[in-house]
Amino acid sequence: MHAIQIVLICFAAFAMSRVLIRYRRGLMRMLHVEMWLLFWICVVVVGLRPETTDLLANWLGVGRGVDTAMYLALLMIFYLLFRCFGKIEDLDRQLTKVVRANALREMEEDLDAAKQPEPPPAK
Repeated sequence: MHAIQIVLICFAAFAMSRVLIRYRRGLMRMLHVEMWLLFWICVVVVGLRPETTDLLANWLGVGRGVDTAMYLALLMIFYLLFRCFGKIEDLDRQLTKVVRANALREMEEDLDAAKQPEPPPAK
């Protein structure tokens, strides 16, 4: 077994443990857990049997298995980047709504306080 195979398998095992820990803490949905576990299991399979990428490459019409793995990795990275940007935009909109509502509430409180008559000074 080559060093890169050991590194891939160890990293995949570590990543799977992180996924399961996040799920147990309630930070991930089951669908995402299943998708990530499937991905990391595929990484383990490729680590143990690198020729599987050649089979996939032949099926997809790509020259080498390593090229196929790189193409798929790039696709996944770009998809995740797209999802992250979408989440950031959603959070930005939500934060803007909360800040506006808070500013309006504070302004109303300030106006109400200004309408209250001041108590007479104590002697």
